[in-house]
Amino acid sequence: MALFEKFGEMDSAEEFVKAAEGLINEGDKDSLLILAQENGFDEEDVEDWLDFGCEISITEAAVGKLKVEEKELALPTDILIHDWVDYVRKMSLEDVNIAKAVRTKEKNLADCIGKIMQRAFENQWAVPANITEKTKTSARVTFGIPSEIATRKIIREYYGGKA
Repeated sequence: MALFEKFGEMDSAEEFVKAAEGLINEGDKDSLLILAQENGFDEEDVEDWLDFGCEISITEAAVGKLKVEEKELALPTDILIHDWVDYVRKMSLEDVNIAKAVRTKEKNLADCIGKIMQRAFENQWAVPANITEKTKTSARVTFGIPSEIATRKIIREYYGGKA
C-alpha cells in the first residue's frame, strides 16, 4: 500500500481520531482497517477501537506515522539509520511537541534523516591509516557520522521540542 493512498496524510492525531471515529460510527470496518494501516496501526488496534472507542494519544499517532514512513523508505535491516529512527521514536514519546511535529504534514522522516546525513557529509574527517590498515583496504576512508547526542540535537532542531 502506498503512503497515505486512500485517506491522505493526516496533519494531527486529532484529525486521525476524528476520521477513525466517523468510520466507527458508520460501522465501516474495512475502511477503518485501511485508515489504520495507512497510519501505522494494525488489525488488533482496529478491534480495540471497535470494542472500546478510538482514543489515540499524540505520541501513539506520531509513532504510527514513523512506522509507516520507515516502511516506505525500505531501508536495509542492519544499518545505522534504524538507530536514528529509534531516536526520533523515543524523542516523540518523551516530548509531546516533537510528537505533534512528527504528526504534521510539514515534517517527515526522510527529511529528518537527510538533515542527519548532511551533518555527516559536512563533518567528514580522514580516518588515520593505522585504523584503515586493519580493514585490509588501501582506500582512503572518511567518516563523519554524528554521535547520538549530536543526532538527537539535529532531530530536535528539525522537529522542534524542548531544548
